[in-house]
Amino acid sequence: MTTPRWLGLCVALAVVAIATLAIGTVDVGFGDAMRAVFGRGDETSVFVVRSLRLPRVVLAMCVGAGLGISGAALQGVLRNPLAEPYLLGVSGGAAVGAVLAVTAGLAVGLIPVAAFGGAIVAVALALSVAHATHGRGDPRVLVMAGVVIGAFANAAIMVLLARSDVSTVRGALWWMMGSVANATWTQSAWLAGYLLLGGALLVAHGRSLDALALGEDSAAGLGIEVDRTARRVYLAASLVAAATVAAAGLVGFVGLVVPHIARRLGAAGHRALLLASALTGAFLVVLADLAARVALPPAELPLGAVTALLGVPFFLITLRRLT
Repeated sequence: MTTPRWLGLCVALAVVAIATLAIGTVDVGFGDAMRAVFGRGDETSVFVVRSLRLPRVVLAMCVGAGLGISGAALQGVLRNPLAEPYLLGVSGGAAVGAVLAVTAGLAVGLIPVAAFGGAIVAVALALSVAHATHGRGDPRVLVMAGVVIGAFANAAIMVLLARSDVSTVRGALWWMMGSVANATWTQSAWLAGYLLLGGALLVAHGRSLDALALGEDSAAGLGIEVDRTARRVYLAASLVAAATVAAAGLVGFVGLVVPHIARRLGAAGHRALLLASALTGAFLVVLADLAARVALPPAELPLGAVTALLGVPFFLITLRRLT
């Protein structure tokens, strides 16, 4: 991937972030938005930008980067162009863990840990189902297994919320559809920490993922411990995906679309692909959140619904190419 394309990605992300700070129910203006970020300008603009929109933009960037990098890693280790946290049931399992943590009253910093546990269980179940049908290597079988696990996870969440009050159920349903509307700096800080930890582990395994792309036998011939490497990548990708679910709920299809876009931009090796997917994912989620806010004012669309509108057609096209 050439330097101009890296710069182009960074500039595109900066532009859409500034636009998100400026555009909304209260239009601030691009120049005023930049001044408000540094605490300058009228009080209304400073409050809207620094207290409401800036935390939301930062959280959307972290969510997009996390989903992009985890999707690229899962596609690499499974050698499956349809793999991504949402379709493999990872996000659904993480949602169950997060809901259990919230209902149990755990601290904010422990919710991603509970979500991570749910994600690991979901990954294990999806792979077990695919393996039992002798279709682990078939992208369609693995996706169907993930969809089944995701549906089971949604049912489990409904059972957990059955005895909750109406306001709690309404909030949980909105969270299940994905949203960064209630972003806080605490959420962003926790997610950034998990993202840096999991992302660093995935980038460190970039060369191993390159070897795995040649096939398990070829990778083993190059000295790669295939099973151990695969487990580590699964765990790191699940950690990152679980943290995004704990912070913003279920935001689907970002991990599917973003790695394909990064490859089209010229990201060849997995280290470059993972980093490019993080930047592209951040751009896509910030843009989707902007669309969610301004599409039908004064109402706000769920972020997960906007990403699904983009991702479902892409999924169907990709699936058709595999048949």
